Amino acid sequence: MATVNIRRDVTDPFYRYKMERIQSKIEGKGNGIKTVIVNLTSVAQSLARPPSYVIKYFGFELGAQTNTNPTDDRWIINGAHEASKLQDYLDGFISKFVLCKKCKNPETDVHIKDGRIMLDCKACGQRSEVDIRLKLSGFIIKNQPKKGKKDKSTKKAERKARKEAGAEDDSRNGGSPGDSNSDHADENGDVELEAGSDDELTRRITAGAQEINNKEDKEVEWSVDTSEEAVKARAKDLPDDLKRALVVGDDDEEGEGEASVYDQLGSWILETAKEKGGVSKLEDVEIYLKAKELSIEAKHKTLTVLAQTIFDDNIVKQIEPRTAMLKKMITSERHEKAFLGGTERFVGKEKPGLIPQVSAILMKYYDNDLISEEVIKAWGTKASKKYVDLSTSKKVRKSAEKFIEWLENAESDDGEEESDDE
Repeated sequence: MATVNIRRDVTDPFYRYKMERIQSKIEGKGNGIKTVIVNLTSVAQSLARPPSYVIKYFGFELGAQTNTNPTDDRWIINGAHEASKLQDYLDGFISKFVLCKKCKNPETDVHIKDGRIMLDCKACGQRSEVDIRLKLSGFIIKNQPKKGKKDKSTKKAERKARKEAGAEDDSRNGGSPGDSNSDHADENGDVELEAGSDDELTRRITAGAQEINNKEDKEVEWSVDTSEEAVKARAKDLPDDLKRALVVGDDDEEGEGEASVYDQLGSWILETAKEKGGVSKLEDVEIYLKAKELSIEAKHKTLTVLAQTIFDDNIVKQIEPRTAMLKKMITSERHEKAFLGGTERFVGKEKPGLIPQVSAILMKYYDNDLISEEVIKAWGTKASKKYVDLSTSKKVRKSAEKFIEWLENAESDDGEEESDDE
């Protein structure tokens, strides 16, 4: 079996970190065409990572469906994809989720704690953090192995990594072909900022989060008691316009007891906004750090709560200023759908006077890359009683028809322009 260097930018033929070159097989035809990666398990073992991480990364990069838990070791990506293309994408996965940020060696173990993904390098001892904003990061956090249990591929990968561990590698410099902004973190493991992100917001969030993590055995002091009993007691004293029954959906694997955590976040936002004189005066960094304190900053249900609490009657004007925080927290289609569900609840039940503005709201979401075209179209095709009653859901989607029609026409116009160019 042909092998390549795990870091393909290293040309040394004696480089000791090797893996099999990806081999793929295209099967089927038409809408049923698919790509089977026949040696994914072996490749993943060389990287000391579960095969599900690699196949899911390919799915995110290619925008294609994948199977992350096959019973027959057939790892499938929908659509036709050449092995050389997959090999290039694998370089990106290695750079982001395998290589040590300091010495660039692949001898790293993954540790997940408090919603953070840490790479522990066995070669140089550096502990560096994976960019939590990457889509695969959310998948890894949600699908971490249960304590005391490791899947077969992970055990094999760890045995192989231990076997290959030995002398220090001489070629530690240079980047991987798939490096992204988030991969050039400094030796302290700090994540660099992505181009176009809100630098100041991210710096403040990072600084605040670091302060929280450094206070061992001591809870962060907030202006209000956020215990479940205190939240319920204070909720009775809120004015009628702030008494919102938060709906976070029930499609998650979490237990019912988790709901109180989201209630705490929602109640804290409403109460703090009241104290400050309006929700617009509540800063993004405060909201994010509160979610982080409750360990739900990466949860999709958190977006449902935010959609119901961080806006008021001026929602159309308030969306763009909140974009930096929301983009940091919306990391998957599931997050997008939860955010739309919360918006439907907020507009349909809490602020029915805003129903005529649904198209304008969706346009702002779309323009700021918060919700994808595919998710909006799917949401608009069928009313649902998950967040509101069916009649209200129909009214909200009826108001969204203008924007969805605009999306369809824009897509049609693009197709005509391409035909004219030909």
